[in-house]
Amino acid sequence: MYNKILVPMALDHGVSVHTLKIAQALLNDGGDVVALHVHEAPVGTVRAYLDEETVAAGFERSRADMTEKLKDFPQIHGVLIEGHSARAIIDYANTHDIDCIVVGSHKPGLSDYFLGSTAARVVRHASCAVHVHRSET
Repeated sequence: MYNKILVPMALDHGVSVHTLKIAQALLNDGGDVVALHVHEAPVGTVRAYLDEETVAAGFERSRADMTEKLKDFPQIHGVLIEGHSARAIIDYANTHDIDCIVVGSHKPGLSDYFLGSTAARVVRHASCAVHVHRSET
């Protein structure tokens, strides 16, 4: 059982509900679950073609999606940050004294073996316990 659990949420995947429920089951009484979404803003040449309003609208769309996903979990605190997914998850966990990360993962494709998925990177580099929930797709 854990006192402070981080649940990274990929808002475009359906695994979030499962990982949130797993986190609640692993939580000590009086503990805290934080749902984290890392918004990866456009970078490089792509950003050169987007105005600031479009970039801000994407961030706000992520905020609205997160609010929608958490509506059935009022006791879970949602946090939205910008950055690179795996690195930002690990940094957030280290900075906020997280003692467990519950992360969802899809079945790996060929590219995941060469590049590594976000879940795989979190498992390899996190300094706390990591529980991985494998989705069926």
